[in-house]
Amino acid sequence: MNQNRNNHDPDSDSQLGDDDAFLEHDLKLAARGAELVKLEGRVFLRFSGAVRVDGLHVEYRLVPARGVLAKPSKWRKMDLAARRELIEERATRDAMDDLNQEVEEFVRDVADRCEEAGFDPMLFLHVLEELETSEPAEYVFGRIQQRLEHAVERDQEERHAARTKESINLAEYPASFETARKMARRFIALLGPTNSGKTHKAMEALAQADSGVYLAPLRLLALENYERLQNVVREDGAPLAVSLITGEERRLAENATHVASTVEMLDTKTPVQVAVIDEIQMLADRDRGAAWTAAVCGAPASIVYLVGAPEARRAIEALAERLECPLEVHVLKRKAPLSMELLAVRKIRNLRRGDAVIAFSRRNVLMWRDMITEMGLSVATVYGNLSPEVRRAQAERFREGQADIVVGTDAIAMGLNMPIQRIVMTTAVKYNGYEEEEISAALAKQIAGRAGRYGVHEEGFVAGYDDDTHEIMRSLMKEKIPPVKASGFAVAPSIEQLHRISSVTGETALVKLLKRFVHNIDVPDGFFYPRITEEQNERAEWLDTLDLSVAEKFTLSLVPISTRVPALETAWTHWAQSLARKKVCKLQVQEQELFWQNLQEVEDTCRMYSAYAWLAYRMPEYFPSLELAQQLAREASERVDALLQQQNAAARKRQSKKEKGRW
Repeated sequence: MNQNRNNHDPDSDSQLGDDDAFLEHDLKLAARGAELVKLEGRVFLRFSGAVRVDGLHVEYRLVPARGVLAKPSKWRKMDLAARRELIEERATRDAMDDLNQEVEEFVRDVADRCEEAGFDPMLFLHVLEELETSEPAEYVFGRIQQRLEHAVERDQEERHAARTKESINLAEYPASFETARKMARRFIALLGPTNSGKTHKAMEALAQADSGVYLAPLRLLALENYERLQNVVREDGAPLAVSLITGEERRLAENATHVASTVEMLDTKTPVQVAVIDEIQMLADRDRGAAWTAAVCGAPASIVYLVGAPEARRAIEALAERLECPLEVHVLKRKAPLSMELLAVRKIRNLRRGDAVIAFSRRNVLMWRDMITEMGLSVATVYGNLSPEVRRAQAERFREGQADIVVGTDAIAMGLNMPIQRIVMTTAVKYNGYEEEEISAALAKQIAGRAGRYGVHEEGFVAGYDDDTHEIMRSLMKEKIPPVKASGFAVAPSIEQLHRISSVTGETALVKLLKRFVHNIDVPDGFFYPRITEEQNERAEWLDTLDLSVAEKFTLSLVPISTRVPALETAWTHWAQSLARKKVCKLQVQEQELFWQNLQEVEDTCRMYSAYAWLAYRMPEYFPSLELAQQLAREASERVDALLQQQNAAARKRQSKKEKGRW
């Protein structure tokens, strides 16, 4: 006992009491397997003993539940009789037996869990004898259990990571597309800037083929080229039989030989003669690049046209070599020259018919539209929130001369062929989802390239509205665009891959399966690399709180709807909760709903119905109102277009009244 005191505190003898009577009492405690200790600002009893459980011999020195007697300051004020009385009350045979029973049960529990996990239990139990603490036994047990749980988790994590790596090897990714792998495919790259005729050349080859597929980055482009192919007449006088397939819409022609599709909707199992993959530089896109990787690896066509910007050349060459596909590269030049204006536009009255005025937010697009219409010019409006049908209708107004100027976001940079003579940039700064930043040279050139449509204008022009923007654009137009990387091609998880990971790990939480896909699958040389979007990961965390299968959660995580818009998030969460309850979710027609909504609300309503249609194609048993959703989306699109025209006309009317007032 004295040795114990000396180990802990040079003043412990005087503080605990060192008269002969108390020392005699200490000896009695020691005989019972107990000791009196001052440590960590407490005076307490500690019991020693040993238990045997299933061949384990475990010794312990622990503080029982009521083993803490007092703080040293209070202990010093107690007389010897009070101290003895308190010790006798707490250091009973029953207290020692109770602790011994607790230790035995704890040791048995740890031994069982260690046997299950394949651990040596003494790795965790040896501290029962060595631990120097004033904490009661239950706290010591808790800490040991926590250590054991962490060890089990670490071991399980390592085993699951190893099993995941064994189950999926991204080096074998191209082989997962069986039809394409068995075909003798040939790649033809048509690379060039905007207005170089590359897409036209590829579409001509597609139209002349016996069968084929066009893969678009946007629904709008899929729709435009669907109609373009429909206008092709074969040698026998019959039109091409063409289907349109997007996430939200199917127009299936009987005995169709050709398909216009968004890139994510590629049919990898039906062989065709020609495939056209548009905007191939999208391989580098942070969120959607995986769809282009899949298209290049999986397009089941004898000839695959890769159409896009010149900076994609190295990436295409690397993919062709990896896939062992012959490649021929054609670099096309722009057909009409593109020049910077000498000076910035500076004033709205300096805008001209045929101009495209570019802003980077819906709010700014509508602001510029109003300012321009108040000058007496008619305006067509194009921005990302609009449905493809509305964007096309607005572009058609500009093409037909019903609108003098088009005001839009960078949405005009892809998929809209308009007779623009001059691009006028109101700014060169765009919000990237995190912060405002200067646009890239690639985006600047893609937007600017829309000026000077071949066959309509002899030359295209680019200008900034203000002097600063003008100089930035001048610099960006001269800047060399870095090439798309020739490795690290994005691969998104498939439901088959997630099921494989789930089968080897036993995990069913989508967020964990996605994490394993990103961090644990085998990526031997980094040529292909696993990617998921931040939005999908955020959705997965919430979906894991619902009673849904892995497949259901995965599908819901991909619904093309912005959950950052409150009304759309409400719709999405309602669909997810309904599916979790296995409740059929039908759409109800709301009479006059669109009439009372403002422009923003009608746009969101259109997007909501399109997203419902997307779900209805994939889960028709729970989302059966497909045709109604498509009808309501069309009506909402028409209402958006009508509102834009009404607002345009109203602004011009106000301007007309102002001018009459002057006279």
